[in-house]
Order: sequence, then C-alpha cells, then structure tokens
Amino acid sequence: MSTTPAGSAETSLPQPGPSAFDDRHPPRRELLDDCVHCGFCLPTCPTYQLWGEEMDSPRGRIYLINLAEKGEIGLEGPLREHIDRCLGCMACVTACPSGVQYDKLLEAVRPQLERNVRRTPADRLFREAIFALFPYKRRLRAAAVPGAVYERLRTLPVVRRLAATVPGRLGALESLLPPVSLRDAFAHLPERISATGRPRATVALLTGCVQDVFFHRVNAATARVLAAEGCDVVVPRGQQCCGALELHAGREDGALTRARKTIARFEQLGVEHVVANVAGCGSAMKDYGHLLADDPGWAQRAAAFSASVRDVHEVLADLLADGPRAPRHPVRARVAYHDACHLGHAQGVRAQPRAVLRSIPGLEVVDIPEAALCCGSAGIYNMVAPGPAAELGARKAANIRTVQPDLVVTGNPGCMLQIGKYLKPAAGNGAVANDETTPDTRTLDGTGLPLLHPVQLLDASIRGVPVPRS
Repeated sequence: MSTTPAGSAETSLPQPGPSAFDDRHPPRRELLDDCVHCGFCLPTCPTYQLWGEEMDSPRGRIYLINLAEKGEIGLEGPLREHIDRCLGCMACVTACPSGVQYDKLLEAVRPQLERNVRRTPADRLFREAIFALFPYKRRLRAAAVPGAVYERLRTLPVVRRLAATVPGRLGALESLLPPVSLRDAFAHLPERISATGRPRATVALLTGCVQDVFFHRVNAATARVLAAEGCDVVVPRGQQCCGALELHAGREDGALTRARKTIARFEQLGVEHVVANVAGCGSAMKDYGHLLADDPGWAQRAAAFSASVRDVHEVLADLLADGPRAPRHPVRARVAYHDACHLGHAQGVRAQPRAVLRSIPGLEVVDIPEAALCCGSAGIYNMVAPGPAAELGARKAANIRTVQPDLVVTGNPGCMLQIGKYLKPAAGNGAVANDETTPDTRTLDGTGLPLLHPVQLLDASIRGVPVPRS
C-alpha cells in the first residue's frame, strides 16, 4: 500500500560535498556503526508493524542514513520519505541490545531534511500553520474563543456530517480538536503555591503551551498534588514554549532559541527541580544539555538545567518513598495506564507513574497489550500523516478495550486526544467512583470512559472529590 502523505514530494537543494549532509551536526559515524542490523527493533517499531517494509524499520532507516552519509544517495527521495514516516517514538532505543542511539540519529537527520529538502507548497503551508499556532500561548488562547463556539456547533448533526466530509490533514486536525473551556484557557496558576506542612522541596512547574490553554486542569492538579506532598511550587510568569514540538519535527533553530529562553527563565529561580507533566516537554528539556553542548555560552547552563528536570511522576515517586504525606480517599476503579512514548522510551520513566497510581487505595492498575507500541500521536504526526496515525490509534484503542478499564490515564495530552478519538462506547462502563462521590461521566472522548492525567486521579483521591471527566 502507498503510505506517502499527500503533498510530500520535493526537490533537493544543492549539497556541499561528498556527504549528502551539510556540516551542521550531521549524523555521527560512530552512532551509525553501532547498529548491527539484528532486528530486535522490528517488533516494537510502529511503521514496521503496519507495513512490514524494511526501510520503514529503524535498521532500514539507519541503512539509508548510512548511504547518505557516504554520499551514495541524496536527502531527497527514499531517505526523506522513510524518515518522514518515522513517528520518533524511540521504542527501538528501548528494545536495542546494542545500545544504538537512534534518537540521536533522528535528532541529527530531521534538521538536515528541514534545511536542505524543499517540500511542496501545500506541505510547507500546512506545517507552517501548525508552528505559527501551537508554540504560542497567546495565539492558542485567541484560537480558543472560536474553538469554544465550534465545539458547541459540532454537537449539531448537520455540522458533524459536514465535518466528516473534510478530507486528509484538515479532517484529522478537526477531529483532534481538544475540549475547550474558556475559563480554563484564560486561567493562571498563582506564582507560588505553598507546601502543606513542612516543605520538603522547592520545585518550579513548566506549564506548557497546549497543556496550559487546553489542559489547564492538569496543571492545577499537578500544583495541588505537589503542594499536598510537601513541595513549595513556583510557577514563573513569562515562561514560553520549551521547543519540544519544533525539536521533534526537525525545526532546530526555533527549538534551540526556545531552549535558551527556557533555561534563562528557570535557572534564576533557585529550585531543586523543574517539573514537567507533559512527556514530550520533559524529554526535550532533559536533552538541552546535549543539544547545546557545542555552544560555549550555553553548554554548562544547559547541562545544569537538564540535570534539574524531572517528570512529575519521578518527583512524586521519590516523595512517596517515605510514605505519602497526604491521606488518600479510596477510588474503586480499574485503570489502564498508557505509557506515553516520550515518557517510557525517551525518559525511561515507567515504574514511577504506576507507583504513584498504586498509592491510591482501591485502585486497580492494569497494563495494556502492546504497551510499547505508539498510539500514533507523536507530536504533529497524527496531523501530517493521518493515515498511519489512524491505524495506530485504532490499534491502541482496541488493545485498551481488551482490559475493560473504567478509565484510562496517560502522561501526555497528545496521547489523550489521540486515544480518545479512537475509543468507542463499548470500552469500559464509566463506573468510576471514590467512597464519597459519584463522578460526572461525560468524558474527553464522549463515551463515558474518562481519559485523565495520573495526577488528576491522585488529586481527586487526595481531596475526596469526584473523579474528573477529563
């Protein structure tokens, strides 16, 4: 089957020398030589699982990168095609017995393609539109106003029918629109939330872009939970996008500019940790030290900053090691935990979210079949490659249904939207309650099956309030 996204043909720009790559951070020869082409990566690679094509596997892509590094092929054609098809989920990094750093290879190649391969006008326009909106909180807040109006309109049958006819990428974008609450979109956390009782740590919270505008409740729950467990939480004003979305799409210049601004904003706070509650953001910030290693003015600052970054589950798991400070109210529910790729694979944070969830009395935490396989969200992938993303989303939803959960939790907003899109009403019964309350069962995906961030569930348990719907 053909899997090339619509509008993705291109022409190559001139290349300077025998290697097809320019001299700005090309893929390193020693990283390419680490791959022994053993095939352990194949069962975990989403695109290889979909199509069974060798060049759509990690070792196949490394083979193409190797050819380009030797100057035997250009950046246009097969290399661009198969790198674009890669979700960047990093499941292969987890699976590889040889320690191949495919993440570093992909991180080097994608900017090369963005600089040196010209996309079609339609493809360029669509991508530029994405990056003209999503990294900017003010623009997202402005977009939330018509978004809230449209959310009401699309409950009408005629609007739903019209939306179903929107083709390709625009249709995918429409179907992934997050739920909009204007109150949440324009809300701000206090600049400091004091710890309950004696402070055990002082942390700063990255509020994010899409996270803060469309998933502000997750940020509020994160701050409350950290404070309940003894953290003074600093929420600096003026923080901007961390650059994760651009970094994972190969837009290197923009990503590095945002990295420097993020470091400069947070390093002056004097906190023990910078806390992220979005898998992609945490992964990017932990990588700043590598990304800026050859910048004399920023290398040490970036390394120190990256060393301070922790996912919220890491912080909470460390605090729970001595026992939880905040009492928990029981939540009688069966919860399916989905490992977001940039949390499980990129950061290696797997045990901590499960430990945090199991601190809630009455909660049964179950794993999902094919847990290592990406749901198809992958940054902007489900917008620029809606076909394969749909296959992966449907596959993930089917796997979730097999464990018959009452709710689903995951540490990434993109995963929540992607999974919610493909879950059907048969998944779960929505019967989630703690001992004191019965929850509102309207949910993100409209089926009665809540999709939450783990901290939202923990927050409800600590406060003894209804389990939120989203």
